[in-house]
Amino acid sequence: MTEQVVDVGRGISLAYEQIGEPDAEPMILVAGLGQQLHSWPTEFCELLAGRGYRIVRFDNRDAGRSTHATFRPPSVAAAIARRWPAEQYDLTDLATDTVGLLDALGYLDAHVVGISMGGMIAQLVAARWPHRVRTLTSMMSMTGSRRAGRPALSTWRLMAARPPATRQGSIDHAIRMFRHIGSRGFAFDEAEVRELAGLAYDRDPSRAGVARQLAAIFRSGDRTAALRAITAPTLVVHGDRDRMVHPSGGEATARAIPGAQLVTIPGLGHDLPRGAWPTLLDFIDTHAHRGGIDTPAQRGGIDTPAHRRGGRARLTGSADAPSAS
Repeated sequence: MTEQVVDVGRGISLAYEQIGEPDAEPMILVAGLGQQLHSWPTEFCELLAGRGYRIVRFDNRDAGRSTHATFRPPSVAAAIARRWPAEQYDLTDLATDTVGLLDALGYLDAHVVGISMGGMIAQLVAARWPHRVRTLTSMMSMTGSRRAGRPALSTWRLMAARPPATRQGSIDHAIRMFRHIGSRGFAFDEAEVRELAGLAYDRDPSRAGVARQLAAIFRSGDRTAALRAITAPTLVVHGDRDRMVHPSGGEATARAIPGAQLVTIPGLGHDLPRGAWPTLLDFIDTHAHRGGIDTPAQRGGIDTPAHRRGGRARLTGSADAPSAS
């Protein structure tokens, strides 16, 4: 596992790592808002790779060691008024970056798994490039509709705080944020959050990229209509204790994508707690194996009954998961 940087076109380079056997089925993991490739924990990726996948994790543009824009991000007032800098990109641009990474690595298609903003990017990859997506897994994400998936007001207040200026301040902020948006039914691992936050600061201390990525989400608006074009077998995963993306965001996503399966995990918030790994790994792996029997090329980009059984499911799991406070 060695970090590399590759040109994905249009002046954008992405930092990435690959984990697993070179001839295994490719699975690309798309990170969330302001997150870097290691937000998909190495051990989590190794466990997933051990199930027969070649894992690709990467920094989106404006994060980590990938290309950063230089323009000033729009202010909150400008975003509300939808006044964007001429250079402001949107989620489709980030999806194009992801497809460019597949091209650069020589993958005709892949299983695509995205979390939070990464789920939004993954959805658009599947909607616009159906022949490149074996299966889609959208985790803790939303459609962009104003009526679903909105963060809690307390979360908005934390997001609006002045960005920390030091490494220690960044670590402290990450701990506050993940204690707030993280899972209620699984143990909070402060040491791991501290370690990952320190690594994130060391790789990329700038916070302007986060604001530009957030503007990309706002600029993209409601993507519900676009999601109806998705033909890849789709799994939607959400926690019932998510304060960053309300569970209604997952429900709306599953409604928008034909045949999508929705699983709601009790006690899960907006994070990847180690205690939830076995459940998440099983869902991702089972979906990829069940839905990826035929490649998109074999399916010819056409929806087939065998891949659209869909339906809704709810994981009953931990009955004693504490409720959100």
